[in-house]
Amino acid sequence: MAAVDIDVPLETDPQICNQDDLERQAEGFKEQGNVFYSKKDYSEAFNYYTKAIDACPKNASYYGNRAATLMMLCRFREALEDSQQAVRLDDCFMKGHLREGKCHLSLGNAMAASRCFQKVLELDPRSGDAQQENKNATALLEFEQMADFSFKKRDFRKVVYCMDRALALASACHRFKILKAECLALLGRYPEAQSVASDILRMDSTNADALYVRGLCLYYEDCIDKAVQFFFQALRMAPDHEKARLACRNAKALKAKKEEGNHAFKNNNYEAAYQLYTEALAIDPNNIKTNAKLYCNRATAGAKLKKLNQAIEDCTSAIKLDDTYIKAYLRRAQCYMDTEQYEEAVRDYEKVYQTEKTSEHKHLLKTAQLELKKSKRKDYYKVLGVGKNATEDEIKKAYRKRALMHHPDRHSAATPEVQKEEEKKFKEVGEAFTVLSDPKKKVRYDNGHDLDDDGCFDGGDFDANNIFRAFFGGHGGGFTFDSSQDSGPGNFFFQFG
Repeated sequence: MAAVDIDVPLETDPQICNQDDLERQAEGFKEQGNVFYSKKDYSEAFNYYTKAIDACPKNASYYGNRAATLMMLCRFREALEDSQQAVRLDDCFMKGHLREGKCHLSLGNAMAASRCFQKVLELDPRSGDAQQENKNATALLEFEQMADFSFKKRDFRKVVYCMDRALALASACHRFKILKAECLALLGRYPEAQSVASDILRMDSTNADALYVRGLCLYYEDCIDKAVQFFFQALRMAPDHEKARLACRNAKALKAKKEEGNHAFKNNNYEAAYQLYTEALAIDPNNIKTNAKLYCNRATAGAKLKKLNQAIEDCTSAIKLDDTYIKAYLRRAQCYMDTEQYEEAVRDYEKVYQTEKTSEHKHLLKTAQLELKKSKRKDYYKVLGVGKNATEDEIKKAYRKRALMHHPDRHSAATPEVQKEEEKKFKEVGEAFTVLSDPKKKVRYDNGHDLDDDGCFDGGDFDANNIFRAFFGGHGGGFTFDSSQDSGPGNFFFQFG
């Protein structure tokens, strides 16, 4: 076959236009973008501004428009890039400088924002927007500096306050959010801190600071194993993350020391347990929840060692850290009972019972209330100087000694004041013996019953001298004490008159 000549056209694609056509096409895309922008359909506006940039990539206003759209979509980092490109193409593009400054401000870069606003004011000294935004940048810098100072002073509430004000101006600043979340965790406001960190991780799952805060919350909630996992993740993302490294080290040390203390306690080595809990408390003062448990554990060990006052102090420290810690209230209440501080014990048991209305807690409260009632009566055991488990013989010996010690005849030569006081004590000794030497009365007394209601000492019929005479053999006459034979409070020479 003979060869066929084919005419090849110079332009193979008829859709390709010259530069003027591209510019007209770009303007059309921009106008369409403006329409969607005015309708607040920012996603479609973004698409058309992008088409305009693709058609004419040297036009500053297209980048400026797309930057404005990205700002409305809260995509401030991308908006910043477009703004910067716009002012690179046209250094006198005021809107470009203003948008760049607003992006810097939203991202928390106050000084960079201020430089942009200053540039706008150089181009137009009367720009109200630039003046106001420059004031905002100055305020943001002040809040940031105030927060830094407050953090060093460990005034975490002030830091949260400053960060709230700063975020009102710099809503997209992850750095401010992380600092706020860290301080919320340090204040024990874990759900709020977790929420802030989670919001950041939803946008950036590799954010080491947010991973650190998540771990910090778990650590402070005494979920140490889970916390360590988050610290490891943070360190994988940022090997030089010093806060995550320190928190990880503290978490491991705290867990190990606490477990050592628990092991010593279970083995009845209370001195060692007390010391180990003390060492654990020194590891991280910021770990409120774990330290509350450590104080309570040390109180338990202290109670075993009869360090009751120190145990009460430790329980109080635990409650200051965590005022919902029922175990600390129960431990302190028991220590109050053991030290006969019944009013304080009743207060603690009432707090516990109001929180957890169990039969056990009700019984503990009733017992404390009974002991409080008993403590307000005369303590006949103390009057006789015997323990509550004293035998019948011990009670008789004690009565003999105290009755002779306080008998009015022995103090006949004393001043009227002394005579009156000794007569009162003599009567109390008689009352005490009357109750404690009678098995039925003693049981009722021990159970907290009011013996005055039983008529034991009612109507003035009680006579301590009758008890004394009956005890010493029913002799009719009075007693004559020979003070020359008195060699001490427990040795008396007396004659029947």
